[in-house]
Amino acid sequence: MPLTISDEGLHAMNLSERDAKVEIACHLFEVGRLRFHAAMRLAGVERGVFEEALNLRGIAIHRPTVDDLQQDLAALKKMGI
Repeated sequence: MPLTISDEGLHAMNLSERDAKVEIACHLFEVGRLRFHAAMRLAGVERGVFEEALNLRGIAIHRPTVDDLQQDLAALKKMGI
């Protein structure tokens, strides 16, 4: 099912079609509904452009899990750090 936003709606939000796609993709990535590459494809932009869009919005690209952090801590302890 396609999502349609009228030209008037885009104009009221002061967004181009491309900007609206980027906004939606960034939000869906931020809330965990889409992974990075799926969000990038939805936005219809290249990787660097999408990374910059996330950065401008203060959205972290890499999101370590608690398990990731625990593994890092264990590795540091083994190294004596």
